[in-house]
Amino acid sequence: MNRLTFYTYPSCTSCRKTKKWLKANDIHFHERHLFRETPTAEEIKQLLHMTTEGVDELIATRSVTFKNLDIDFDNLHLSDVVELLAKEPKLLRRPILTDGERVVVGHNIDALKNLIG
Repeated sequence: MNRLTFYTYPSCTSCRKTKKWLKANDIHFHERHLFRETPTAEEIKQLLHMTTEGVDELIATRSVTFKNLDIDFDNLHLSDVVELLAKEPKLLRRPILTDGERVVVGHNIDALKNLIG
């Protein structure tokens, strides 16, 4: 298995629960603070490529940042979405875990078990 990358934000409850589960199950991971070590545009493209629902899977539509932008993502070119997500990481749902081939977005133990299984 490739090394797990864990994009997280310390004050995020789902991130803390996921991290606790990973540690309790002795799963090794590389932790990246979403706002200090923001994914690059290339990394976001890779994450999007691994999703099953595309952009909708990664965007935190309930976030204040999303609501304040008042943007119709359906009318944006993919390159514009990628650029926006790289510039505004608060738009990303969290946590995000990837082994480089698959991705799990949000606190989802069944999906995590499948990812590491």
